[in-house]
Parts: sequence; structure tokens; C-alpha cells
Amino acid sequence: MKILGIIPARGGSKRIIGKNMKLLNGKPLTQYILEEATKSDLLNDIVVSSDSEGVLELAKSFERIITVRRPDELCTDESPAIDYVKHVIAWMKKHHKKTYDIIVIMQPTSPLTLQEDIDGTIQLLLDSEKADSAVSIVKLNQVIHPFKLKKLQKGYLKPFVKAEKFIRSASELPDVYTRNGSIYVFRLGNVEKGIIAGDDCLAYIMPEERSVDINEQIDFEFAEFLLYKQAQKMESMKS
Repeated sequence: MKILGIIPARGGSKRIIGKNMKLLNGKPLTQYILEEATKSDLLNDIVVSSDSEGVLELAKSFERIITVRRPDELCTDESPAIDYVKHVIAWMKKHHKKTYDIIVIMQPTSPLTLQEDIDGTIQLLLDSEKADSAVSIVKLNQVIHPFKLKKLQKGYLKPFVKAEKFIRSASELPDVYTRNGSIYVFRLGNVEKGIIAGDDCLAYIMPEERSVDINEQIDFEFAEFLLYKQAQKMESMKS
């Protein structure tokens, strides 16, 4: 099995300007996933797809990374992910004569992702004959559990999911998960169908503390806090 890793890191971001190169605890945001991806034991090649000069120059400083300039028409907010995936696959075939069986997307907006998460998600798909994809997920906190959600009707709170009235305590809430936006692994057949995660999709559970997905400034600040706490913990273990 030949496995291609893709790190998509375009330059545009409306909510956090220059997000993918913004310094997070002293390092560009994209550097975190670059460092972990290059530790992978399962990825045969790793490509950074970007229209940003800063991102491409940063990626070139990593020995295992191949850089591919993404066309402007694939860098809009409306551009589907499958389009840059197809572009990278075609580019690698044309310039390196390489084809792949499995594609892995690793998002720079998930800076707390570890190499074990990347390889763990890939291994799930490798171990399955039936599944067409595997993605990273996180268990929802009880505060945002679907049974806790409300809607407003003329200023009054009403249950969004009626089943909540049958739940008497938090311990009775069924476990619910969501994709955390970090890792997507899928077979080449999905690309040919124009999809990423298919109907037969496996799930790799990541802990909440590694599932920060940076979309807003508050997400960035929360990631900074978690990294600071990690550094403190490491220092205390040394002393």
C-alpha cells in the first residue's frame, strides 16, 4: 500500500488573517503538523499544498516534505477539499511518476495532533477490508450534547431533541461523537467518486485536549493555553 499524506495550508483566512503562519507559542501554526507528520512510520510521501509563499518556504525546511503550489482557483472559501486532493495526486503522478492507494489529509488547524493519531487513523483503514475511509473524532462534552440543545420559540426555551426529558442525569447521556477536523484517511476509490469520507467510515477517537480545531481567535488562544500547560508539565517532570 502506497500512502500519500497531504497537508492543506492555503494563505487566505477571513476569521484569522494569515492563520496558517500565525505564531502559536513561538512557532508558525503549520509547523506543528509538519513536525508530527514527518515522524509518521506509515506515510510514504508528504505533500504541502498551498498558495502561501511563507507556508511553502517553511515546508521546504523539512527534509521529507514535498511542496506543491496550489492554483488560485482551488484556494477560495468555496473550493471543495476533493479538488486540491485531485490536484496533488495528478501533480505527483506527473512530476514524480508516483501513484497511491490511500490518501491522508492532515489539517494544520489541529496543532495538538500527534504522530500516534496520524498513524493510528491510517492503521484502522489498513486493518479493514471493508472500510473505505477513517477519520479522527472526539467525544462531545455533556454541555454540548444534542440532548442538551435548545431552540427558541417566541423567547421561550424549548428542547431541540425531545428525548432529553427521559434523561435524569449526565451519566445517562449516550456517548456522542463528532469529527474533530484533524485527520481524514481514504482509499483512492473515494477520490474517483469525488468524496473523502464514505459510507463505510471508521473512527479514531482522539482526546478532547488534542482536538482543538482553530477557526476563531478564541480557539487559537485556547491552543496556546494547552501548549503552555504541556510545557509546564514537561518542566516539572524534569525537575
